[in-house]
Amino acid sequence: MVEVRHRYATVRGHRIFYREAGPHDAPTLLLLHGFPTSSRMFRHLIPRLADRFHVIAPDHLGFGHSDTPPADTFTYTFDALADLTEALLTDLGVTRYAIYVQDYGAPIGWRLALRTPAAVTAVISQNGNAYDDGFVPQFWAPVWAYAKNPGPDTEPAVREALSLDAIRWQYLHGVDRPELVDPDTWTFDHRDINRPGNDQAQLALFRDYATNPPLYPRLHAYFRHSQVPLLAVWGAEDLIFGPDGARAFTRDLPAAEIRLVPGGGHFLLESHLDTAAGHIRDFLTRTVATIAA
Repeated sequence: MVEVRHRYATVRGHRIFYREAGPHDAPTLLLLHGFPTSSRMFRHLIPRLADRFHVIAPDHLGFGHSDTPPADTFTYTFDALADLTEALLTDLGVTRYAIYVQDYGAPIGWRLALRTPAAVTAVISQNGNAYDDGFVPQFWAPVWAYAKNPGPDTEPAVREALSLDAIRWQYLHGVDRPELVDPDTWTFDHRDINRPGNDQAQLALFRDYATNPPLYPRLHAYFRHSQVPLLAVWGAEDLIFGPDGARAFTRDLPAAEIRLVPGGGHFLLESHLDTAAGHIRDFLTRTVATIAA
């Protein structure tokens, strides 16, 4: 059996939880989760990779088992979450790594890549957006409206995303076999995301999401210049980040590998773990298995 270690680190005064597995002298894979979940989304994937790779999966501040400082004492932005992730990697002595990004993990991972391009050995995007093509308008219209004009007219629509029904929908929409999705996923996420005061942290990140598309031109330039190996393994039925977001990677990375998984939704690992893990393991074995951590 693969041992998964559950650890805490104090990073810039904040307690950050992370999962770690695999040999330290193997190539490192950094798993970056999305909203509204935590590193728990990787609980089944980590053991399938850790025999060959050194895997690190942190909970972002405000999520999972990491600290949730009040929004009036910590400024919740994607820059700030990237700062903490970067500092955690420095504290752990990790200087080169592949990244797996999903949902919120994408803007955090993109910032890391733009700051230190040479550190990133490969990219796996699992419904982690990098192009305007990926935004499903019906889902994103309330977010853009709230970011542009936060207030009582626009907040209720985005606050709904913190509800149990909305979180359940994130897990089940488009999934061809919903009975495979563990109800603990949305139950635990709803509990964690609604800790006292955490709503304000989440609203701050909703507002800050509008800072991400303006980074895309720099990101695309990074892709073109680096030609970093990239796998997009994507739930094809996702109504948050649609499959056009996966196909768009080939504009700047002609060799990008695009794997659209029919019947898979936003949280692909919950319903199509074997398929996703197969693509991921094959990709990493071919691209980074011989690279030292």
